[in-house]
Amino acid sequence: MSPPFITRWDLDKTYLRTEFDTVRDLVRTAMERPEEKRAVPGAATLLRALGETGARVHILSGSPRQLRERLEQKLTLDRVRWDELTLKPNLSNILKLRFRALRDQLGYKLPLLLSARVADQGDPGEQAAPHEILVGDDAEADAFVYSLYADLCEGRVGPEELATILQKGQVYRDQREICFESLGRIRRGVVVDRILIHLDRQSPPSQFDGYGARVVPFYNYLQAAFVLAEDGRLAGLGVLEVASALVLRDRFDAEALGRSYLDLLRRGHARGTIVAILAAALEDPRAASLEPSLPALRDMARAIEQYLAAPPPIRRSTSPRASYAELAFRHQGGKNRKKFQRLVR
Repeated sequence: MSPPFITRWDLDKTYLRTEFDTVRDLVRTAMERPEEKRAVPGAATLLRALGETGARVHILSGSPRQLRERLEQKLTLDRVRWDELTLKPNLSNILKLRFRALRDQLGYKLPLLLSARVADQGDPGEQAAPHEILVGDDAEADAFVYSLYADLCEGRVGPEELATILQKGQVYRDQREICFESLGRIRRGVVVDRILIHLDRQSPPSQFDGYGARVVPFYNYLQAAFVLAEDGRLAGLGVLEVASALVLRDRFDAEALGRSYLDLLRRGHARGTIVAILAAALEDPRAASLEPSLPALRDMARAIEQYLAAPPPIRRSTSPRASYAELAFRHQGGKNRKKFQRLVR
């Protein structure tokens, strides 16, 4: 396993099955009791498994701060450990008449990601700063904001380009100032190893080709677990636990589990190393606790081995690199979300 790392997760549509497209959806979500909130299948299992690796868990959500108690209760019910839970100051934004900020993701998440990075990287001369895995969804702008953040940390996007991006995105002045102040203190380097995007809206994976191989759109959390295991960020037993949760709670069979890996192969997001990882995990005495799903898990491993024996052709991306300034304009204030979905399809 790799050294400890940071995993930053969105909540709505990434961890929780949340609807917020209408005022009625927002009211219903706000009134839900913790036990009524539904997690995306496999999400809690994967987040628990990542926490058990020693990873620092930072939940960064657009949910309002007024829901903190209920969200913490939900995470506790799901036995998820977290180190930090950041929620959006929607009431403060309303009182300041900053209505655009209620839906804006760029002006909310980017300053927080950059300032969190400054805090987490430690002082120069200390041990190497931890790498990060970012998890979001396709409902809003997570792939855009996360990729921009990663490229800022690497130095691929500089202050001048950032100024243009923030201007196109109509980001408020104080949020821009936080971005530039934090960017000036970040030690440049490859920081973000992987960006995982849950396809809650069933967006075509090709929609994300312009972001490069670092971004992996996934349909279910077993696919996310496969990728993280092949990256050395998750033990094979963690993969089996996610698969078992899908079998026992969501009626996945061995064929559906195996096809999840086949889909990653076709899209070029799998390396083929998962077979050895799964074989070792199935021999682990702790795997016995996964009964009665073990037969399906063994069949899944055999199916994946067969897929790798005659691998399918890989779909090659032909999309150009994403233009952050154009994406900022399309996503500004969150108002163009549905329009953006139409433009890219």
